[in-house]
Amino acid sequence: MSDMKEPIFHSPQSDKGGAGVPRYPLLGLSRHRMEIDGEGVTTLVVGKGCPLSCAYCINKSVLRQDQTWVTPEELYEKTRVDDLYFQATGGGLCFGGGESLLHLDFYEAFRPLCPDWRFTAETCLNLPPEDVARAAAVFDAFIIDVKTLDPAIYKRYTGREQGPLVENLKYLADVFDPARLHLRVPLIPDYNDKADLEKTKTALEEMGFLKIERFPYVVRK
Repeated sequence: MSDMKEPIFHSPQSDKGGAGVPRYPLLGLSRHRMEIDGEGVTTLVVGKGCPLSCAYCINKSVLRQDQTWVTPEELYEKTRVDDLYFQATGGGLCFGGGESLLHLDFYEAFRPLCPDWRFTAETCLNLPPEDVARAAAVFDAFIIDVKTLDPAIYKRYTGREQGPLVENLKYLADVFDPARLHLRVPLIPDYNDKADLEKTKTALEEMGFLKIERFPYVVRK
């Protein structure tokens, strides 16, 4: 029997409503964000679902809430009020959660409604490689929560094997503009240390990544 934790917040990649239209499990919107979720003025779109079971998930309480299923047209109506800001600043929507890339059917249907907005995905990249390839065709930028490249620490903290993350990092390093890839490497109390942080940063630099943010998790017990 595997000792892998079951993902607490998993939800289907898509929910098909009437006429087979994909719907998104919307938990909330945060408007007028600057210098947090990519370039320009951004609206953060929070969706439900994640394949990981991180010990210190900062969004645990939010992800346990009930979602509102929205169609592409419904999300567009909720966000187009800031179209002028997006167009003027090169901003747009940042999809987070949870794991944003669980909802690729939705994004592929939604993107044609707002082709001039910047789409950013916050992701753990612990997904099948074919999903990341699809995402690379839809999104303009990625914010990647790497956590650590030590496989034992990664599995102990997230409950999942690290293999898909590493494979997908290598793929994006080959096919995507490195200036549009922002990697986050945290110092996680009780799990890794500064030496692991530096080792992970060095390994990512050797892969060709340029934007690597290091920071400590603040755990409130």
